[in-house]
Amino acid sequence: MPREVLDLLQPAADGIYLDGTLGGAGHSRLILTQAPEARLIGIDRDPAALAKAAEVLSPWKGQFSLHHRTFDQAGEVLAELGIEGLDGMLLDLGVSSHQLDTAERGFSFRFDAPLDMRMDSSKGQTAADLVNELPEAELVRIFFQYGEERYSRRIVRAILTRREAEPFRRTGELAELIRNTIPGGRKPSRIDPATRVFQALRIAVNQELEQVELGVSRGIELLKPGGRLVVISFHSLEDRIVKHIFRDQAKGCICPPRIPVCRCENEPAVEIITRKGLKAQADEIDMNPRSRSAVLRAVSRLA
Repeated sequence: MPREVLDLLQPAADGIYLDGTLGGAGHSRLILTQAPEARLIGIDRDPAALAKAAEVLSPWKGQFSLHHRTFDQAGEVLAELGIEGLDGMLLDLGVSSHQLDTAERGFSFRFDAPLDMRMDSSKGQTAADLVNELPEAELVRIFFQYGEERYSRRIVRAILTRREAEPFRRTGELAELIRNTIPGGRKPSRIDPATRVFQALRIAVNQELEQVELGVSRGIELLKPGGRLVVISFHSLEDRIVKHIFRDQAKGCICPPRIPVCRCENEPAVEIITRKGLKAQADEIDMNPRSRSAVLRAVSRLA
């Protein structure tokens, strides 16, 4: 949603902006194009994304710095750079198109590849580790909570039976088991039966919801008065977290309703700019079908 991001972020020539989910640096390139003299800080947990971003942003050499971190560590990055506050911060949540399309990363069941799914392939447990090692109750929770998979228990029972004989190693093995387990899973369908489980595993492997909870709250604290935080979500669970944090940070009094006079003296930290989440326009969806599920929200930091 490039037009909407720029309209809400309002990059200015002397501003300092942080892209906490750098990816291929598409948004960062637009920020520096609109505000050529601005300073940009890019963060990504994926070393491959950082390498690609360095190429994309090379025309602005000296105006950007790239950091191999997660976006909830933005405060540490600013401290290292001696920066006290941001004029704007962008978070484009979830997996990138490049990660989905790179077969060996194991994010997609479109390719038979190692069952990995780590955004930072240098550390942490893989999806195969979770599928092969987690107890039944935890796998059921992940599939149901993160993937909203109604057949979670049935799928997990099939996984446990299979992994006793042979561990899962590849995406194709897991996808086929799911299709063979879900009622009607072999019938042609617009949505592959493996979609929800793969989504749930990706979220669990990368601790994505915990990142959103911490990263959005801390991001607000890093803004200068008038600075803006813009967040794009692609999953209802992510968007719910963002919406609730924005709503809570925009509250004034938080005293219980039974108290007639405010005693908390709580002041709102932000003003909500997008009263309802913005959706991608039809022309963008035609060019980028993935944007169909995108929801954009933004706030401005109060003094």
